[in-house]
Amino acid sequence: MRASRLITLLFTLQRRRAATAAELARELEVSERTIYRDVAALADAGVPLFTESGPGGGIRLVDGWRTRLDGLTAHEAAALFAVGAPQVLAELGMSGALAGAQAKLLATLPEAMREHARTVAERFHLDAPGWFHRPHDVPQLDAVAAAVWGQRRLRVGYRRRDEVVTRELEPLGLVMKAGTWYLGAATGGRVLTFRVDRIVTAEPTGEGFARPPDFDLPTWWAGASAGFESTMLRGTVRLRLGPRGLRQLTHVTDADAAARAVAHAGEPDADGWREVELAVEDVRVAAGQLVGLAGEVEALGPPELRSALRSAGLALAAHNAGTG
Repeated sequence: MRASRLITLLFTLQRRRAATAAELARELEVSERTIYRDVAALADAGVPLFTESGPGGGIRLVDGWRTRLDGLTAHEAAALFAVGAPQVLAELGMSGALAGAQAKLLATLPEAMREHARTVAERFHLDAPGWFHRPHDVPQLDAVAAAVWGQRRLRVGYRRRDEVVTRELEPLGLVMKAGTWYLGAATGGRVLTFRVDRIVTAEPTGEGFARPPDFDLPTWWAGASAGFESTMLRGTVRLRLGPRGLRQLTHVTDADAAARAVAHAGEPDADGWREVELAVEDVRVAAGQLVGLAGEVEALGPPELRSALRSAGLALAAHNAGTG
């Protein structure tokens, strides 16, 4: 843990060139005392930094010095290659930057680490979209991404059900979730979520905007996605699932809701069946999903779900009855 923090501190100083202990403590989320200990450790390791007291003082790197990344372990170097997510970066117009960064990294690594990093890059690939989901067509992603990078206002045509509405947005950040791109953008004094594949037109207004100083993309997304999920999964059903049904639940219903249901499942009976509570959009949708578990699911409630699954089973049996 400390080695990782020292590397982060070194890169932070390399980026900022100078900062106070208080500023570094806030950025790294540690105490000032820890910062001073880590600075001393870097100095002992030969990093040319010094401290200045008084107004305008702080912790500084010697001008012109840059690390050659010798402090990276083989696993840390490999991780830098593993997180490349080439498809995602290519869609954002950053594949060239990724290639350049990887080339520079390889050039500065010691030989033993260099081969390990290259081996991982050759043998590991991150495919962000879900297995059974085709990526959405996002023709306006280039324009949206350019506005995010350039901090420029956009006038978009956004498809809502059967109509297209016009909105002026201040695009703050992009998130990819399970193969779908989402945009966080300020409009009307609020930050709202927009699916990028539903943006049918995107025209720059020619105006810039001031980014909210307190906006943090990961924090915003955690709240936005949780709120979205709560509006979609408004009901709860009770089920008994067989061992195979328990394993397959994430494949037929909302994956996150299924994971929570499995994590809190009751104790197995003699045949391995367990009771779960599953968050669902509504009973009709749940019935259509759960029928895919066939004989591995029993609806305990509400009664309309049990009735819907029984009707679906009878219809399936009738359509597939035969003499052969």
